[in-house]
Amino acid sequence: MSVREILSTSTGRATSDGAGVRLTRLFGGTAPERFDPFLMLDEFGSDNPDEYIAGFPPHPHRGFETITYMIEGRMRHEDHLGNVGLLESGGVQWMTAARGVIHSEMPQQERGVMRGFQLWLNLPAKSKLGDPGYRDFAPAEIPRVALPSGVEAVVIAGRLQAEGIDQPGAMQRPDTEPQLFDLNLPAGSSIEPQLPNGHRLLLCVYEGEISVAGQHLGKGQLARLSEQGRLQLMSSNGARVLLLAGRPIGEPIVQYGPFVMNSREEIEQALRDFRDGILTE
Repeated sequence: MSVREILSTSTGRATSDGAGVRLTRLFGGTAPERFDPFLMLDEFGSDNPDEYIAGFPPHPHRGFETITYMIEGRMRHEDHLGNVGLLESGGVQWMTAARGVIHSEMPQQERGVMRGFQLWLNLPAKSKLGDPGYRDFAPAEIPRVALPSGVEAVVIAGRLQAEGIDQPGAMQRPDTEPQLFDLNLPAGSSIEPQLPNGHRLLLCVYEGEISVAGQHLGKGQLARLSEQGRLQLMSSNGARVLLLAGRPIGEPIVQYGPFVMNSREEIEQALRDFRDGILTE
């Protein structure tokens, strides 16, 4: 069987979003087809409230899904549908913007560490103007698995199959079939998760370092891997890795800020709808 190899690596760039929240954009905004069905991945992490306290005041989205994974800290969500949720350490917020959502995400703490990731996941054309949706997952609702190798896995979405374990995640989605795992590899451990051939595969190392098919990945690096064969992750000194895999949609991607559609005309329509106050109707 072939082995999945690293095709490219990158490091994120420091930026800010919302009302000045400082974060690292690991990818997003340019050449999204390379990462299809994933559009953007942000990592945020600070113990300085000045860097996160202003949060993300009300703003719109259309045409995709957002997944927020809170590793440490507390964030309050409110949207035009009347949903209110408190995202706590270890929890996940899964929002399907579809035809339109206006929401806010505001920190619910004045000090301490705020740390996590937000992923943007594309929707196929047939679903971009569908009904929006929202779901909060408390930490207890997200499967956490201790594998025989000592690796610990948080199975956010998809299905983790490794070492005789077959664990469904908290969320399953059609079309893109996302797999989203937070893997904690102790020193000297390895894991071989089974992933569908043909799915896009990304690894984000956010603590420690790993090796993949003899290639080294260190903290802060994002890697895109080949889409066929066996995957083996190893760590000599310990690591935490966010694994993203999903089935590419293979449709045109046109993005303007918080709107992601298939054509410029659809983007212009989204802008008009927002201006006219009918984005969410």
